[in-house]
Order: sequence, then C-alpha cells, then structure tokens
Amino acid sequence: MHLRFHAFIEKGEKYLIASCAEIPEAVGQGLTREECLRDLRGSIQSVLEYRQAEAKVRMPDAEEVELEVA
Repeated sequence: MHLRFHAFIEKGEKYLIASCAEIPEAVGQGLTREECLRDLRGSIQSVLEYRQAEAKVRMPDAEEVELEVA
C-alpha cells in the first residue's frame, strides 16, 4: 500500500524542520533535507500506529478491516 503525504520544510535556527500537511502532529528534523524527511517519515509512521492502537482500545468489539488506499 502506498499513501502520499505532503511535507513542508523550513529552516530552523540549527536544523531543517519538516511538517506534514495531512498529519499536523507529525514533525521531523535534521541537518540535511534527506535526514529531515527520513525523520518525518518515522514520525508519520509512529502517529499512524498510535492512532490504530488507540482505535482498538476505544472500540474493542468492532470488526477490524484492512483498507487499501491507492
């Protein structure tokens, strides 16, 4: 499955800082563009995994179905 997100990169005082338009709480930073985006990818993954775990706790009896988004 491949999802696409939009990253916005800004120069901070010391690091580049990337944020995700679709998942505002996901943020990455790094000294280089590549490092910054790699960190953002990890942050996006963590946020999505956290949300999935929270949904399972809130709805323990719900049927879970995997949905593919192109």
